[in-house]
Amino acid sequence: QVQLVESGGGSVQAGGSLRLSCAASGRSISSYAVGWFRQAPGKARSWVSAVSTGGDTYYADSVKGRFTISRDNAKNTVLLQLNSLKPEDTAVYYCALRKIVSTTTPGWEYWGQGTQVTVSS
Repeated sequence: QVQLVESGGGSVQAGGSLRLSCAASGRSISSYAVGWFRQAPGKARSWVSAVSTGGDTYYADSVKGRFTISRDNAKNTVLLQLNSLKPEDTAVYYCALRKIVSTTTPGWEYWGQGTQVTVSS
């Protein structure tokens, strides 16, 4: 089994930055694609970004140019740098693992518990 723990969330003003971390334990993430997702109140969970086992990165159009995903297999950690934050980025952010990278929400095997990001105007 793999356990995922997200951290780094918080409250910031619009235009600010946060760095989210997804720390894995129980298994190496090196053989998994890692994705980030978010869920705002009253809305479905949506895919935000992903990184493949080979390091290829993917972003939703809504965050492209503002968010950056990176992985450190040695530390068993994946980061999501959030810049130029907007109020509409407010959500609980989750990380997840699956064998083959995907840009959709279904099919991810392991999920963390999430970290709250709140952006005020």
